[in-house]
Amino acid sequence: MIKATNYVLEKMKIENITKTRITSTKRIEQNLVEPVPMREALINAIVHNDFSREIPPVFEIFSDRMEFTSYGGLIQGQSKEDFFSCSSMPRNRELMRVFKDVGLVEQLGSGMSRILNVYDRSIFEISEHFIKVIFPFSSLEERKDLTVQKQIGDDNGDDNGDDKRILLLLEKEPDMTAKKISEKTGFSTRKVSRIIKRLREAEKIIRVGSDRKGYWKLN
Repeated sequence: MIKATNYVLEKMKIENITKTRITSTKRIEQNLVEPVPMREALINAIVHNDFSREIPPVFEIFSDRMEFTSYGGLIQGQSKEDFFSCSSMPRNRELMRVFKDVGLVEQLGSGMSRILNVYDRSIFEISEHFIKVIFPFSSLEERKDLTVQKQIGDDNGDDNGDDKRILLLLEKEPDMTAKKISEKTGFSTRKVSRIIKRLREAEKIIRVGSDRKGYWKLN
């Protein structure tokens, strides 16, 4: 199972080509699908698949999208709100444990948050027996304004809403560490540290207590 998962991950990584657009000031690169959500959705489709009927998850590539389908639908007693709440309800606990031991799964429930940080709920189709995730391919022409803003934001300090995402996380969990923020957002720890520094300098957040045992207060 682990070998097959790594094979599919590598195959999707190869198929998820990068398109490039050259502007007068920047080289803009955009994958067909955002890599972090794609990886998380793929692994979720495997670890939450109902294998009792011997129906495997299916991974399909079309001209305009990728579709990942897992069998089993929602777990008994699980609502759609539970599903999207980032609170993990693993169907296959032993499989989840093994995947966590080998580094394929990190924190329980973190995969969904990484997907929803980039895409909205509309990419999910949930029926009685199946859960399907549909990733439409990004187009540089369709998303060039957003991409340019993000590229400029990375340099000028706007980060296209990334500051707000971290502020929302700190509002919910004031003692959250940079490492945990990185896990929930998919940002590198270096980027998280840069945003935290910018928020402190702008006095949007204040550190209360020590670096080790303190917490963040939104100003």
